[in-house]
Amino acid sequence: METNKHRIVVKVGTSTLTHSSGALDLRSMEHLVRALADLAGGSYEVILVTSGAIAVGTDKLGLAERPRELRMKQAAAAVGQCRMMHLYDKFFSEYNRSMAQILLTGDDVEDADRAEHLRATFFSLLEMGVIPVVNENDSVSPVEIETGHHKVFGDNDTLSAIVASLCRAELLVLLSDIDGLYDADPRTHPEAKLLRRVPELTPEILEMAGGAGTWRGTGGMATKLSAARIAMDAGCDMVITNGKRPEELYDIVLGRDIGTRFLAKKEGRA
Repeated sequence: METNKHRIVVKVGTSTLTHSSGALDLRSMEHLVRALADLAGGSYEVILVTSGAIAVGTDKLGLAERPRELRMKQAAAAVGQCRMMHLYDKFFSEYNRSMAQILLTGDDVEDADRAEHLRATFFSLLEMGVIPVVNENDSVSPVEIETGHHKVFGDNDTLSAIVASLCRAELLVLLSDIDGLYDADPRTHPEAKLLRRVPELTPEILEMAGGAGTWRGTGGMATKLSAARIAMDAGCDMVITNGKRPEELYDIVLGRDIGTRFLAKKEGRA
């Protein structure tokens, strides 16, 4: 069914959703949900891709540190996912929005038939005004959490870009613990400049990618640039910005200069 609404995908990272201890940052989560619910009540269809299940499960189980053994990581993910979905449902309900949980593995998007059914599910939920909340199914998809690599996803930045492409979104927003892409690492180069617009992923841009992020997440700038390539090729703009300011989503959807915007190849839109 055709609508006049704009479709956006928002990905929130573990470092945005949790405190340094690994416990959920309820204020950050509530502020994010409020902005998304408000956008969904207007002229936008919203899909949320969320990280944090293992970190939240680790805290919920009272473990001193993130598990090292695969089976314990998967168990922590199962506990954390339950906790996170309970809170997302609670917060969205307070703003009169319904949400749905979608857990994905690589096979779900690699197989053409399964991908088409998945797309139909997303579209049906969006038509009904429901906000899909997406995560990789860590409890049954061990490769990413064991090695940090996956033949399809590998991280939720890539997952969100694939979801944006699958759902033919116009905009992907990565909410992280950084303000955007700098021409140098701002942690070691105070003079580094924030790039506002990136029309093309040149070799120079790709060289700006740093290493891994915080211990609570798996992503770094390299994974975000990989996600940008997927999104741009699919005709979808992508923005990297700081997740601690979710109210900036209102300016981002209007095209204002918040964070770093990677400009889509519009001819690639499906």
